[in-house]
Amino acid sequence: MEVEKMDENEWKYHGEGNQSLVVSHCQRCVVLRFLKFPPNQNKTSEEILHHLQNIVDFGKHVMKQFFGENYVHHGEIIQLPLDFVRQLCLKIQPERPECRCDKDMDTLSGYAMCLPNLTRLQTFRFAEHRPILCIEIKPKCGFIPFSSHVSQEIKHKVCRYCMHQHLKVANGKWKRPSKYCPLDLFSGNKQRMHFALKSLLQEAQNNLKIFKNGELIYGCKDDQDCVSDWNELARHLKPFFFPSNGLVSGPHCTRTIVKELIHVITMTLLSSTDTCRAGDMKTVPISQGRSYCEASAFNKELVRNGKHKLESSGLPRGCLLYKTLQAQMLDMLDIEGLYPLYSRVEQYLEEFPEERSTLQIDGPYNEAFYEKLLDLSPEDDGTVAFALTKVQQYRIAMTAKDCSIMIALSPCLQDECSEQRPVVLTSKSRFTFSVSVLDLDLKPYESIPHQYKLDGEIVNYYLKNVQAKEDPVMSNLFKENEDCTLVLHKV
Repeated sequence: MEVEKMDENEWKYHGEGNQSLVVSHCQRCVVLRFLKFPPNQNKTSEEILHHLQNIVDFGKHVMKQFFGENYVHHGEIIQLPLDFVRQLCLKIQPERPECRCDKDMDTLSGYAMCLPNLTRLQTFRFAEHRPILCIEIKPKCGFIPFSSHVSQEIKHKVCRYCMHQHLKVANGKWKRPSKYCPLDLFSGNKQRMHFALKSLLQEAQNNLKIFKNGELIYGCKDDQDCVSDWNELARHLKPFFFPSNGLVSGPHCTRTIVKELIHVITMTLLSSTDTCRAGDMKTVPISQGRSYCEASAFNKELVRNGKHKLESSGLPRGCLLYKTLQAQMLDMLDIEGLYPLYSRVEQYLEEFPEERSTLQIDGPYNEAFYEKLLDLSPEDDGTVAFALTKVQQYRIAMTAKDCSIMIALSPCLQDECSEQRPVVLTSKSRFTFSVSVLDLDLKPYESIPHQYKLDGEIVNYYLKNVQAKEDPVMSNLFKENEDCTLVLHKV
């Protein structure tokens, strides 16, 4: 891409997070990511370049080691003409949600990150002019804490996501709690995964978005209330899944198309498209923690229907969900066990502030930083080095808990498919696909106190306002592992 040929009119607002704003090109499959700051917070060009370089290095030297070469796209830093950046800012400003306008896009340094547009990712040349369907999923934390530092027993039974839903509804962020439970998606059991994906489609919140040729066709924009119009979604998807147009319209058609979509997402999530051994790093056996959540609507439905067994399947080791879960499980102590170690590091930095750079808290995120993450020893020797290792592992885990998975699909004909091209089949069509992971910025060291406070708020609200009102008989029916037998008594 030649910088001097970039016309700002060919770029459009794509979205933004807490620290950056993204625009995408209408024709080229690339995005530009600019940092943003509060209006009164001025950063020098050198500081902005350093910040962006840290983001690139972290993706390249750390997260690629966990997820694999094909899944992580760390991008590169480019410098743009300042006049182009200012004109671009003026063009996209009217499209930004009001809640995001408390920060301004960096228009002074000229530095930006150039990344592939994963909503339009073209894996193979033959698909360049074909329609692209992209599903973005933010799966969240896929395990229940197993740490002995957990002070409330409810945290060993109900996952963080399901508890947090109730607090978010109470605070007005969402109007309804979602039935989605991350443990169902990470179970590897297709029945549970289908239920989880259907729940996401019913109440997408900010955990699911669907794009068609780069345009958002389903899901929330920021914190707006989501309207789940499956009929409208089916209208968009019908040409992908039933190209011959032989299926009649109506509710049956909609349900069939949604079912096909869920099947395709499940199969791509369970696939492995990266031969790299990344993700095989030994962390904690996934079987160590409980593999189901008592608040899951799926499990509650099983109990109501008198099912006798909660089936488990497990994730294939090469799939992205497995690798994501392995990275998440670097949070071995839970925030309750981690916070005292964070305080130990903070106390050391108060005495020796000049050591902050030596400890690599703010980078550089290089091979040496990654090597230190491999020390999984649980024995606390009382040193700052041990505390810092656990703090950095926790930051990696939090990053993995908040990442997004992008599944790009493009129709392909039978004679175009080969062993080198990953393909997923449906009843009437076939797709070549790619799976990627994004939103991999390292979570800030300074956010740990907030996470500790928030954890207490989530648990206390759930105990006071949710668990106390639930039927205690329901939870007693669950046993400590999935191979349990439900004993039903006559009443």
